[in-house]
Amino acid sequence: MPAEEHTSIELAGTDRPGLLSEVCAVLADLHCNVVNAEIWTHNARAAAVVHVTDDSMGCAISDPKRLSTIKELLCNVLKGSDDLKTAKTTLSAPGVMHRERRLHQIMFADRDYERVEKAGVRAVEEGSSRPQVTLLNIEKDYTVVTMRSKDRPKLLFDIVCTLTDMQYVVFHGMVNTGRIEAYQEFYIRHVDGLPISSEAERVRVIQCLEAAIERRASEGLELELCTDDRLGLLSDITRIFRENSLCIRRALISTKGGKAKDTFYVTDVTGNPVDPKIIDSIRAQIGHTALQVKCNSSLAPKLPHQETTMGHFFGNLFKARTFQNFKLIRSYS
Repeated sequence: MPAEEHTSIELAGTDRPGLLSEVCAVLADLHCNVVNAEIWTHNARAAAVVHVTDDSMGCAISDPKRLSTIKELLCNVLKGSDDLKTAKTTLSAPGVMHRERRLHQIMFADRDYERVEKAGVRAVEEGSSRPQVTLLNIEKDYTVVTMRSKDRPKLLFDIVCTLTDMQYVVFHGMVNTGRIEAYQEFYIRHVDGLPISSEAERVRVIQCLEAAIERRASEGLELELCTDDRLGLLSDITRIFRENSLCIRRALISTKGGKAKDTFYVTDVTGNPVDPKIIDSIRAQIGHTALQVKCNSSLAPKLPHQETTMGHFFGNLFKARTFQNFKLIRSYS
């Protein structure tokens, strides 16, 4: 759908069970039709980019008073009763930026990389399964960033976007993937030409890269909804999830040709796997053909390990001249 045909809403606030259901209910009450959206949660924070249209007109919402009401009500929902950070709601015409790139920026600005302990909620990654990020300066010219984590789609995209948004330049890199694990090594400098120079900066880079790796991690059971689209559909589906004590950890919403195709990653309220009996009950309410349980793609077999240099992988994304400085630099892997 062209940008002028919908209004873009960006949301950021404290994550909690039922939050997406409340947001969708507000939008439905205000006669806003969700045409597509993406929602991420990480470290007790939530962010979303939602594209809506006026239900009666099928186009972007232009009335300033109505836009102000939408923003105010959504902000109230996001604040909740114990939000220690400021909830944010931004309404605008969509720009040209990639939606997933924008979600990284929203969560980075919301400082989701700062670890918090929340009673009763399991961390996204625990123990050795958490990503391992290390930094090492070489001859005061470059900082070598090494990352070891579970492999998944778009992992490299997430890391490079985060480094770029933090004002670091990647001069050289290597990606090595196995059946389950990915190893990445980048030579970076800040845009001012200097490597990482302080302990505080080092810690911040590590935290931000860990967050970049974890945000898109497919935590929870994957459910796929395919059915006829209608006003309030997303509100009804997320309400049923909430009433059955499901937490939506990540969601991708899309509509095309009068059909809705939505993907949800869900856990119970404590972050543990959902009881299969609850899933059966939910599917009975929504429709067994409409709501399907999908296999986790992260469990699918992968090809034997591959090693890729950044120059080959990205083609022209990194200009050739940036590699000229590496005639004498060897990989430390």
